[in-house]
Amino acid sequence: MTDSDTHDISRRRLLGTAGAAGAAGLVTGAAGITAAVSEDGSANGSGAPGALTSVGATAVAFHGRHQSGITTPLQSRGHLVAFDLAPGAGRKEAAALLRRWSATARTLMAGGAPAEDTDVARDAGPSSLTVTFGFGRTFFDRTGLAARRPSQLDPLPAFSSDALDPKRSEGDLWVQVGADDSLVAFHALRALQKDAGGAARVRWQMNGFNRSAGATARPMTSRNLMGQVDGTNNPRPSDPDFDRRVFVPEGASGPQAWMAGGSYAVVRRIRMLLDDWEGLSREKQERVIGRRKSDGAPLTGDTETTPLKLDERGPDGKPVIPVNAHARISAPEQNAGAAMLRRPFSFHDGIGADGVPDAGLLFVCWQADPLRGFVPVQRKLDRGDALSPFIRHEASGLFAVPGGAAEGEYVGQRLLEG
Repeated sequence: MTDSDTHDISRRRLLGTAGAAGAAGLVTGAAGITAAVSEDGSANGSGAPGALTSVGATAVAFHGRHQSGITTPLQSRGHLVAFDLAPGAGRKEAAALLRRWSATARTLMAGGAPAEDTDVARDAGPSSLTVTFGFGRTFFDRTGLAARRPSQLDPLPAFSSDALDPKRSEGDLWVQVGADDSLVAFHALRALQKDAGGAARVRWQMNGFNRSAGATARPMTSRNLMGQVDGTNNPRPSDPDFDRRVFVPEGASGPQAWMAGGSYAVVRRIRMLLDDWEGLSREKQERVIGRRKSDGAPLTGDTETTPLKLDERGPDGKPVIPVNAHARISAPEQNAGAAMLRRPFSFHDGIGADGVPDAGLLFVCWQADPLRGFVPVQRKLDRGDALSPFIRHEASGLFAVPGGAAEGEYVGQRLLEG
């Protein structure tokens, strides 16, 4: 690390976090989070006035088996952006770009500042910043790597609820930025856009949010803009089959070998028709979802994490959880075990001239194979989900997200230089 690098990190007041020389953080759990706060709440244990809070001082490791932003806990702010390679740019330019992007992401995630910084995030810590990179189907044609494109990137099938805008769908390259501070997230987004230079141009960008850390008295599953607890049945890193469902296995062979430790991201902009939804009574909303709105528990009772009792019937002889309820149709046991790790952001892009909010969910899900994760579940939902009349899929993308970069590597190096 150069003297200027050390100065950049110190001026962001990141003391003792991962990325600084002699860092003494503790990496915990599958999310790979490094906490840089001592028991007295100071950033370096000195009790110095104005030390960073735990939210601001939390850093996520850039290097690792998997990229960050997949198992990392949901952040309060997110940006999704797709780039297309510029005309004439190929494999050489793409490799140089990923090298620049990886260096910038590593610096920013450690709380540092890139060269010629804009100072947008000056005085802030890394705030759980993550930057995740992926490749779209067209990337392989434009870099002469079509022979190494995995079949898992075959186009998704069309669904009846699709009203997709091609200008806001797909792309050669995809970047996901997440952070627990809006300025930190924007700072990273802007730095990456500047790094693209003449090699790539933004195809589309979407901005999202979640509840801020500490907004609830205890950790809770997040709610979406329909007011529903969203993410209850997500696979958990502690599940014995978690890695098999979410990540491409180590030792993968053939065209997918470079994807070992990676995952496939399906990205959907899902508009929520909130006026129609909010016109339903709470009881009807709960029957559409199959869960209580108050706490996310199944209509068959108990707590949020209680398994659905799909065979239970009410006094009228009908299933307590309706046959077309969203929770029933999407349940893994109803889809031959198909599952995906959902990690979405909500969005609100203003009010239209008709007074209707342009709002909903930036749905991002992760799986080892979308043909065994997202596709079978979405096909089932497409055939009879009670939620379908209240949502509209307006944009879509599928991206191969390679495994994490080892020390001294950049993301995607095994593909671009293999």
